[in-house]
Amino acid sequence: MGMLIERSSSWKEGFIQRLENHEPWNNSVLYNLSYTIAENNLITNFTGLQSLAYLPNIKPLPHQIEAAERVIEQMNGKAILADEVGLGKTIEAGLIIKEYLLRGLVKKVLILVPASLVNQWVEELYTKFHIPALLYKKNYELDYVDVVVMSMDTAKRSPHKEKIYAQDYDLIIVDEAHKLKNHQTISYEFVQSLKKKFCLLLTATPIQNDTFELFYLVTLLKQGHLGNYDEFSSVFSAKNRDEERDSYLKELVSQVMVRNRRQDTGVEWSTRKVHTIPITFTDHERQVYTAISNLKHISSVFSGAFSTMTLQREMCSSPEATIGTLRNLLPECKQVEEITHVEEVIGQLEKLSIHSKAKKATELIIQANEKVIIFTEYRMTQLYLSDYLYANGISNVIFNGKLSKSSREWIKHLFKQQAQVLIATESGAEGINLQFCHHVINYDLPWNPMKLEQRIGRVHRLGQEHDVQIYNLAVKETIDDHVMKVLQGKIETFEQVVGELDDILEMKERSV
Repeated sequence: MGMLIERSSSWKEGFIQRLENHEPWNNSVLYNLSYTIAENNLITNFTGLQSLAYLPNIKPLPHQIEAAERVIEQMNGKAILADEVGLGKTIEAGLIIKEYLLRGLVKKVLILVPASLVNQWVEELYTKFHIPALLYKKNYELDYVDVVVMSMDTAKRSPHKEKIYAQDYDLIIVDEAHKLKNHQTISYEFVQSLKKKFCLLLTATPIQNDTFELFYLVTLLKQGHLGNYDEFSSVFSAKNRDEERDSYLKELVSQVMVRNRRQDTGVEWSTRKVHTIPITFTDHERQVYTAISNLKHISSVFSGAFSTMTLQREMCSSPEATIGTLRNLLPECKQVEEITHVEEVIGQLEKLSIHSKAKKATELIIQANEKVIIFTEYRMTQLYLSDYLYANGISNVIFNGKLSKSSREWIKHLFKQQAQVLIATESGAEGINLQFCHHVINYDLPWNPMKLEQRIGRVHRLGQEHDVQIYNLAVKETIDDHVMKVLQGKIETFEQVVGELDDILEMKERSV
């Protein structure tokens, strides 16, 4: 970068004045004093972090310092921070912000995060890094705020987005950046439109379903680094990929991505023990499952693959979840025959006296005799499980995305102090740290392996002292088998392009 050097002529006035009036030329004490001050303020080299000397409240781990140095020295402040869940990406981002602020390269910072994490970010930046970040409120004038944290949902809507566009931000940070997904989402378009001198995208899971998500994240940071969409899809799409292309893609991505794995950090980690728990439906449950699968032959309302699959997955979760969906679809059935069939299936579901998966989960909780988190995909299943567990004398609390910030804190407190079980959905558990628990039951398996990784990361993170027990529940000879296969395929894609994953499915399952 060329630097403009101009000769200063401001010395002339003082020089002539002293010459004409026979004034003393200098004061050696003042000179030495100002020389010492100038010397102390000099940053003598541009390598290494200057900020560490100014952070008494935090002792960053070696991998966090290395990540910050790499982003600043090699990546020019544009990077994906993709450490595995629980390795402290927020700490790395804080170090980078502090360093740039100290060096005078950054003044204004915009931090975009999921609504559930705004308070956490503000608190961490303030207590650990002495950065007075402000939590954005609707009537704030952004001209007078240097470091602002706001929820992505607020930021991308009018009138807030126009206020943001009017500012010149030096550094933009997006937490949980995988949620940007692709160019068709409003969040992606919004971030793409922001001026980005420096930009950090934080996500433990840069590929959720396919490599195109990674393409879009990299393109946000460095337009053209992976070519344009057509070039990328012709070279790296699933059907063209081979070992050589995968390693080439991995190399390109590593130029804009920092990814630390647990075993590379030099920190002693507890291990993960993954157990696949196969469940067999009773004859009665199997009959109902078949009746649900056959609805697609009876009515066009159920003929779409999506609605059949949803109902099958719900049946593997709880009768309540299935009944809820069937009742919602009932008004769309026009013929008497269709309505009768659906009502019959609802009747059969209501008569089910037992749900094998709920029974198995209860056995696992009793056997663990410690705190357990259950993850489910459905709110109706949450309620069903809560009642079922209480009926079996097991105290529990429900955690989902509908809770307010204060309710989330209260439920977390109740789980820590009193309840044995936390029944959570992904959206509810996002960003919370629960190291005091080390048993996770994946009651429903998601289609996306990264959701499993995010779930397990709630407990398997820095500060976890016990081995983490993970139980993946799957009903044999149902849609659950298909979900398992899809998960294995997606894990392979991730590992070929990004790097190895910690165990989220049982090892023997993964070699299939």
